[in-house]
Amino acid sequence: MSPIRKFEKPLGMRDTFPKIFEKKEVVRQTGRDFLQMRGFDFIKTPTLEYYDTVGKASAIVESSLFKLVDSQGNTLVLRPDMTTPIARVASSKLLKEKIPLRLAYFANVFRAQETEGGRPAEFEQMGVEIIGDSSVYADAESLLTVIELLKVLEVKQFKITIGNAGILNAILSQNVRTEEQFKELHKLLVEKNIVGFEEAVKLYELPQKNKQTLLTFIEEATDLNHINQIDKYLIEKDDFIYMERLQNILAISEVEKYIYFDFTLASHMNYYTGMLFEVFATGAGFPLGNGGRYDGLLDEFGSQVGAIGFGLRVDQLLEVMPSFQKDQEEVLVLFAQNEFPVAVAKAAALRKEGKRTTLQSIEGLENISVFEQLFSKVVRIGQGGIEHD
Repeated sequence: MSPIRKFEKPLGMRDTFPKIFEKKEVVRQTGRDFLQMRGFDFIKTPTLEYYDTVGKASAIVESSLFKLVDSQGNTLVLRPDMTTPIARVASSKLLKEKIPLRLAYFANVFRAQETEGGRPAEFEQMGVEIIGDSSVYADAESLLTVIELLKVLEVKQFKITIGNAGILNAILSQNVRTEEQFKELHKLLVEKNIVGFEEAVKLYELPQKNKQTLLTFIEEATDLNHINQIDKYLIEKDDFIYMERLQNILAISEVEKYIYFDFTLASHMNYYTGMLFEVFATGAGFPLGNGGRYDGLLDEFGSQVGAIGFGLRVDQLLEVMPSFQKDQEEVLVLFAQNEFPVAVAKAAALRKEGKRTTLQSIEGLENISVFEQLFSKVVRIGQGGIEHD
């Protein structure tokens, strides 16, 4: 192991510099105001959780968990997502007070990286959870909330890809022979490796009818003209009828231009049980976020209620949002020795006018002219009194 250099950070960790920090604050405050107006209450959970509860219940793979041991010998994890901790809180307390719950969050999550590939190991998520409502209208509310939130954040071009975990799992399980085949095909779809999926199906020792069904499905499901095309692949129709109802609600809501159905959509989050979706935007290298229905997760904490939610990656949002740069005057009050009281009074007056004002002594500067160039206006308080540039 090579020695750690003084300026080196842990794998996948990032510094947030002032301009990016301010942009994240715009996202946080804008999102907070928007979600509160839609009836969501914000919640905060601990950064550390027990591995035996949240760690095991989370859908994040074991190798991506940051683990620690406390003074009592208990294994802890840095929270790898927000859905599982919120499910814990809801089951232990909040569902006794109100059901359904509408909860929102803006928080950091942690997922370990094995190699430095440019992906962060710590990042902010903003999202919502609707807990205790199993109706299709809760699914619609989640999708409409995403759409309206992206509009408020001035994301110009985006699409939401919608699938259904129940439908996909049923089609795969009906046409393979083993659990290993099911897992391999599902993993290939999570990776969006359609070519690999087709090659794997051709190599399996399956009846020709099953092979053809899978190959036809994978071709048709990625290029749907209407979701009715999926009906013929299903024995049980409940999930399909549910998705038809959802499509009709979205049509009534006049958001069809943002929606794209793809029933090959699969997630590594294994707690999704029904409708699931991913959010994409022009200019972003990865999805902005994802969500879906996870009716079985709360069983882990003793509550048998339906739930749906979504999380948006703030770092990905920043790539597609406008700059939100404020045209605010930057004023420097530069004072000489013994002029501190006058300078403090002047800075206070400028701030009262709403101007961003920096108070700086001449004695603290190595290069006065270089520092002055960082400001749009300089007020000098010194031997000659007050000067304005």
